[in-house]
Amino acid sequence: MYELLAIAFGYLCGSIPFGLILAKLGGAGDVRSIGSGNIGATNVLRTGRKGLAALTLLFDALKALVPMIVIFPLVWDAPTRFGGDTMLLAGLAAFVGHCYPVWLGFKGGKGIATFVGVLLVYPVAVIVAFPLVWLGIAFLTRYSSLAALCATVATCIAAFFTTSLFATTILCIMTALTFWRHRANISRLLAGSEGRIGQKE
Repeated sequence: MYELLAIAFGYLCGSIPFGLILAKLGGAGDVRSIGSGNIGATNVLRTGRKGLAALTLLFDALKALVPMIVIFPLVWDAPTRFGGDTMLLAGLAAFVGHCYPVWLGFKGGKGIATFVGVLLVYPVAVIVAFPLVWLGIAFLTRYSSLAALCATVATCIAAFFTTSLFATTILCIMTALTFWRHRANISRLLAGSEGRIGQKE
């Protein structure tokens, strides 16, 4: 009962296509018709509207964090599972909802901002691992996609040493899905054709 509530609520929150909504409200058109066709902040940035991209990044993170915050006090005393684990299920469901939103025919974003939103309830070491690794890899290679993929793996490693097996498993599932959503980027990285940060398209 508690787990199903968390999953359903998290998924519905995660399915809200903020990138698409904000771009249309801001007069930038349908982001699905430009760039990668993705509804995430990176593709919104391709409209040239940095403010809309920043808002998309914020709201895509919040749509994972908010359902976890809402669910947590409801399930803390749940007899079937420790409340923190049920909260993480809501976060995982929000992440899946962002990647596969029911409102858009299950064609969503790649999940990095929503991944970060879930991270915000983890220990500080896990939270800090993401930006540190992202910045380091991005500085060395100028590949945003590679930096993001390495950063997700780093959070799994940090979680393994600082939190529970269940919490680590949640991150590992999200990381695996992140790699799957970035499979086109991975192919371009292997072929040497992936765009670099600052490179003109």
